[in-house]
Amino acid sequence: MFRTALRNVLAHKARLLMTVLAVMLGVAFVSGTLVFTNTISDAYQKSSAKGFDQVDVAVRPEHAEDEGDKLGKDPELTRPLLDKAAAAPGADSAIGVVTGFTAIADKDGKLIGGGFQSQGGNYWGEKDPRYPIRTGKAPSGKDEVALDARTAERAGYEVGDKIRISVDGPVLTPTVTAIFTTDDGNVAAGGSLALFDTATAQRLFHKSGTYDEIDVKAAPGTSQSALQANLDKVLPKDVASTTTGQELADDQAVQIEASMSGLKTGLLVFAGIALFVGTFIIANTFTMLVAQRTKELALLRAVGASRKQVTRSVLLEAFLVGTVAAVTGLLAGIGIGAGLRALMGTLDAAVPDGPLVITPGTVVTSFAVGILITMLAAWLPGRRAAKIPPVAAMSSVHAAATTKSLVLRNTLGALFAAAGTAVVLYATTMNGSDGQAPMGFGAVLLIIGVFILTPLLSRPLIAGAAPVLRFFGVSGKLARQNSVRNPRRTAATASALMIGLTLITGMTVMAGSLQKSIDKMATSALEADYVVSMANFNSLSPDVEKKLAEADGVTATSPMRNAPARIEGETEYLTGVNGSTIGALTDLKVDSGSFEVGDARVVVDDGTAKDHGWKAGSTFTVSYEDDRKEKLTVAGVYEGNEMISGIMVDTATLAPHETDPRDMQVLVKTDGGPSDATKDGLEKALGQNPAIKVQDKQDVSNDIAQMFTLMLNMLYGLLAMAVIVAVLGVINTLAMSVFERSQEIGMLRAIGLDRKGIKRMVRLESLVISLFGGVLGVGLGVFFGWAAGELLAGKMPTYELVLPWDRMAVFLLLAAVVGVLAALWPARRAARLNMLSAIKSE
Repeated sequence: MFRTALRNVLAHKARLLMTVLAVMLGVAFVSGTLVFTNTISDAYQKSSAKGFDQVDVAVRPEHAEDEGDKLGKDPELTRPLLDKAAAAPGADSAIGVVTGFTAIADKDGKLIGGGFQSQGGNYWGEKDPRYPIRTGKAPSGKDEVALDARTAERAGYEVGDKIRISVDGPVLTPTVTAIFTTDDGNVAAGGSLALFDTATAQRLFHKSGTYDEIDVKAAPGTSQSALQANLDKVLPKDVASTTTGQELADDQAVQIEASMSGLKTGLLVFAGIALFVGTFIIANTFTMLVAQRTKELALLRAVGASRKQVTRSVLLEAFLVGTVAAVTGLLAGIGIGAGLRALMGTLDAAVPDGPLVITPGTVVTSFAVGILITMLAAWLPGRRAAKIPPVAAMSSVHAAATTKSLVLRNTLGALFAAAGTAVVLYATTMNGSDGQAPMGFGAVLLIIGVFILTPLLSRPLIAGAAPVLRFFGVSGKLARQNSVRNPRRTAATASALMIGLTLITGMTVMAGSLQKSIDKMATSALEADYVVSMANFNSLSPDVEKKLAEADGVTATSPMRNAPARIEGETEYLTGVNGSTIGALTDLKVDSGSFEVGDARVVVDDGTAKDHGWKAGSTFTVSYEDDRKEKLTVAGVYEGNEMISGIMVDTATLAPHETDPRDMQVLVKTDGGPSDATKDGLEKALGQNPAIKVQDKQDVSNDIAQMFTLMLNMLYGLLAMAVIVAVLGVINTLAMSVFERSQEIGMLRAIGLDRKGIKRMVRLESLVISLFGGVLGVGLGVFFGWAAGELLAGKMPTYELVLPWDRMAVFLLLAAVVGVLAALWPARRAARLNMLSAIKSE
């Protein structure tokens, strides 16, 4: 039986090629994902571990918990504490570390690194062991700065150049006095690092006289654990906590692994989709191969082969095919992993240097996936073939499906589809996240139900194409009849394409609807002409609002300030605003009371009011950062949204209680409304700061649109794998169908149908099957997009279903193109059949 299975594989190389490709693509996606994420994770871990080479023990402030009416205040690491750490037994030296956001502009005024990885810190003394200086001298004073070598090289800066930087708003123009090297993982990943002398860093990052961390280096012969024990003895336990450098490196490795797990999971989901689609192709292929060899298998049974041996023969073929697919898929996956890493470099998302990581787990997973998926998909056709009695198989009386089997299939499919639809509809009545799991379960049931019912659905839907096919004469009529001749095969072929288009359509509907609703929310809630914020969403200095208020043409400004407080034993964040102007800068619907902010009067969003049981006129006591208390009155309750919510308090009321006020945004109203000239004027007033974004409503909308477009393009790219696998399935089905109908095609040629007519027949058949799958996929995608939107509608009042008719038309056109392209080779092969040889074939 082994020799028989091997002979069959070698005898049908061309037919099994598409199956190998389908499995190979899925395996390549899985292995490529594992190689890519493991490589990136390993590079970051090694790079971060290097960053802790100069740290044997890190001293950090002990975290203080909020309690009662008081906000917990973390103790400060002061110079006396640093001196005490440096004098501890076993300590060689101690460094006070200060860090904060620092944006650096290149010579064209553009922000380096996008702002998210732009960091600043302090250079310790004249020679900081953490940052070896390549050229220049240590920075000293507010007008000097040191740059990391990668950033300097990327931006073309040298010692002596003046650069433009920003910490929290105001632009600084210090001189570069040093270029240093560093093992900082953030820099290795494409970020930037600017260093000031310690006093300047403390002032810029609002850490006057204090440090974020104290790094202690052990003396020769002292272990990290011994130094930690000594530090714990001399440092006050309620002020500082200690962690060894090894523990920091291990914790960082865990964090990196966790951050990569989301990306890995997402990519593996799409790999799973491709494999799921490929399963249909494999099952379809083996069903046709087994059907073509029915008499051969019957002969084996007649000469003594048992049912188990026949089944094992088919499974052995699947094992050989799966092994070949797994090997080629693993090799292709390694190439994909290397390519993705290189692609990140071209997209300015550089990663630390390091080798390509191919773990034993990746190899084992690739083989397990490739072989198991293939064998599972081939098991049912093999089992079905083994059950056919030899005599019945030789006379082909088994060929037609029995009425009982069709009734059973349709009944089962109807039950699954009905149950899935009911669960999805029920999930739409649930509250937000509570309905996600039921909706996902219902969607799976519905897709399975539709797949089972696809043979039944194929006849009426394909019949709808009959009027169009009549224009193609005999070829069109034959194509329609061939499409419905074997509904199960048509269903399996169309289902692969259906699944891909269901996901693509559903995500497109969701993304378009969300974009519309968030856009509507942003523009309807704001009366301000401009929203000013940091590029990396960090906080702004209050100086930014002062400069904007003094700019020409500005009629009103208000910060959106976050301030922690304790209310009813819970920590809440107050939103500090300019009470006299906020009403003119926003357009929020007031449910009760009035929109009046000033003195001890505040306005509260409806969600917060409901949580606390407040209404217009209610009073509550707030405990501020300085532990002072005040009774506030709810002047009004407004409808909050994702853009604006919370307890709005006048900044004049907040200011006496804040030690370091920070604004998240500044709203700006101008007398002339938004215009290019007005925007330029505001940017000039802020010193052409590369770290600050000045956006009007259209810019906000464009940002939202860009985010959703980027997300959709990524999803389209990932789902393209499933569509490619579906194309292979259509090619495979048509090629085998042509092989099975060789005699019939020969007869058609003999009675006058020319080669063009044969080609047209096969192409139209492919087109009909592909459009059938496309219609089902788009229909299901719209339904799932609507259902998912209903879950969001409860939390997002502005949610509005948007059906992207143009994109849905493109998806159907894509299905048609898939059908035409997939038919090229099978149609050519059918047209080239020798009619006499075909007529004689069995």
